[in-house]
Amino acid sequence: MNNAINSPTPTSLATQLADFKTTSRSRAAPERVATIEAQIAQLQASGIARTALQPGASAPALTLPDATGQAVSLAALWAQGPLVVVFYRGGWCPYCNLGLREWQRLLPQIKAKGATLVAVSPQTPDNSLSTAQKSALEFTVLSDSTLEAARGFGVLFDMSPELVALYQGMGNDLPLINGNGRWALPVPATYVVGKGGVVTYAHIDADYSQRAEPAQVLATLG
Repeated sequence: MNNAINSPTPTSLATQLADFKTTSRSRAAPERVATIEAQIAQLQASGIARTALQPGASAPALTLPDATGQAVSLAALWAQGPLVVVFYRGGWCPYCNLGLREWQRLLPQIKAKGATLVAVSPQTPDNSLSTAQKSALEFTVLSDSTLEAARGFGVLFDMSPELVALYQGMGNDLPLINGNGRWALPVPATYVVGKGGVVTYAHIDADYSQRAEPAQVLATLG
């Protein structure tokens, strides 16, 4: 039997996200959808996708704790080869979890290109560990509870009062989950940082249901 012929073709992340969005929105109250769409439109109008770090810029040489509290230097990682940095909102976000699992699927190919993958969220190390365990992630998950990385890469935003009220109603206490007392998040973003800390690829989207396609990012690694 030829396993290659009989193995199903993996569904793209874009398709997975679109399918989930369609199902989720069909079940949500209209006012909830309207609040979310208003926040997305506000973020898009803010120009955050343009003002965030772009290719050619220097990435901030930050040191962040991993899920076990160990310090990880981004500069030390990109000195070894290409560094893929994925910003996600948190383990409570189903779109983020779909993305993280797709990155995990392609992890062997990323490593084969001599690259390192890290995922960054505002969650505390303990909550980051829960995310890593839940999705069986074998790459490093970093905690940006201070929001230093989100600010340094230019992807940080403060949530609107309407969105805060919505999240509170859903039981997502982000100031507690993130341990910083802030209703602030990064927009989903994916970067590739080369030696010397120069950004060689950037994908930033104010719409949290849109993400960089991991397979396409993989292709940029050479």
